[in-house]
Amino acid sequence: MSGHEFLDSLIVFGPVPSRRLGRSLGVNNIPPKICSYSCVYCQLGRTHHFSSSRKTYYQPEDIFERIKARTDVIIKKGEKIDYITFVPDGEPTLDAKLGLEIDMAKTLGFKTAVITNSSLIGLDCVKNDLMKADLVCFKVDAVQEDIWKKIDRPSKNISLKTVLEGIKSFSKTYKGRLITDTMLCGGLNDDARHIIELASYLGSIGACSNYISTITRPPAENTAKKPSEEKLNGAFQAINMAGGRAELNIGFEGVDFSSSGKAEEGFLSIISVHPMREDAVMAFIKNTGADPGLIEDLKLRGEIVETIYAGEKFFIRKINGPRA
Repeated sequence: MSGHEFLDSLIVFGPVPSRRLGRSLGVNNIPPKICSYSCVYCQLGRTHHFSSSRKTYYQPEDIFERIKARTDVIIKKGEKIDYITFVPDGEPTLDAKLGLEIDMAKTLGFKTAVITNSSLIGLDCVKNDLMKADLVCFKVDAVQEDIWKKIDRPSKNISLKTVLEGIKSFSKTYKGRLITDTMLCGGLNDDARHIIELASYLGSIGACSNYISTITRPPAENTAKKPSEEKLNGAFQAINMAGGRAELNIGFEGVDFSSSGKAEEGFLSIISVHPMREDAVMAFIKNTGADPGLIEDLKLRGEIVETIYAGEKFFIRKINGPRA
């Protein structure tokens, strides 16, 4: 793969199936593992570079060029895109040019979405950028300081109070589709008293959907566990009773992954941010007509890593830095 193709695969990936967004063309507008959190459940491992300051990482024109090139191929193949989604393997709002990139992406005629950990929503510049997206998904894993620090492990200068107030303020004026996502982890944030407080907060936002997620891919830390079905149901009922719109988001997305470019490039671009289960990989190879030996070749070259989680085999892209 050439250097140009490698950069292409880092910036744009998919479309991939999303339980929340349908078929999502992902935009990786932040270099790998630069984030304001280091969540214990993160499917891409621990954060390598903590940051809570916005800066320019890529030129918006370069990102737009790669999005347009990918959408052109997807349209030609007759495939569907529901959203162009800014969902990097870091925090998208760290990108100071996010608002401009959203504006440029919307000229292609597709809806835009941003999946954020909510950490910078207290900044007016971040609010203004997110207002431009058709859909914004806020992470709300905890409403108690000690639990938040255990599960999301935030950068030291981020305030939970500012985050929660920022989301509520944003929700009052945002005209697009607002959703929240809560990753429920057994023994960390599924205590009954915390769930009641969390539900009360979520009910006050007026989001279209309050998703409750569980771990479906290998997490950064072994301490991140799935909650019991009883805890999941309790959270679901509590959120709805508090005036929210709870939805469980606990199933596997399926195997309808796609790539609009070369099979190897497409596969690597997807698993750099979205670990794939073995059956999804096999379907991908069949759908793209790739060489069946591609996976073994990539393993031998040290490009990918095979891992087992919950009895299922997953493939992820090998990245520098420590993993649990």
